[in-house]
Amino acid sequence: MNIHDQIHNWIAASNAFDTNRYLDFYLPDAVLDDPSVGRKFIGHKGIKDYFDSYFIGYNTQSRIVRLVVVDSENAHLEVEFTGDFPEGKIGGTFDLRFRNGKIAFAKADLIH
Repeated sequence: MNIHDQIHNWIAASNAFDTNRYLDFYLPDAVLDDPSVGRKFIGHKGIKDYFDSYFIGYNTQSRIVRLVVVDSENAHLEVEFTGDFPEGKIGGTFDLRFRNGKIAFAKADLIH
């Protein structure tokens, strides 16, 4: 698995609002922890709720600013989000841990 390609394809699925393709990048029992919204989203159902609310709901587009592949299972991603939210544009980060070629854990946060 090429983490760099996985992340670029994951962002492309997100920007296309392709829910099924987006979820396919996650293990079925993955956890997405987003302290900026005060919640952990567990499994495909939880992550779908996150994606529906904060990406589709706000017409969010993500642009990769910086990607650091830490090792064969971990990456740090800095992004710029634009969308129909009060700020209009805001920075964010994702710390991603992969297992078996899919995202097992993601910590997402907004840069204030």
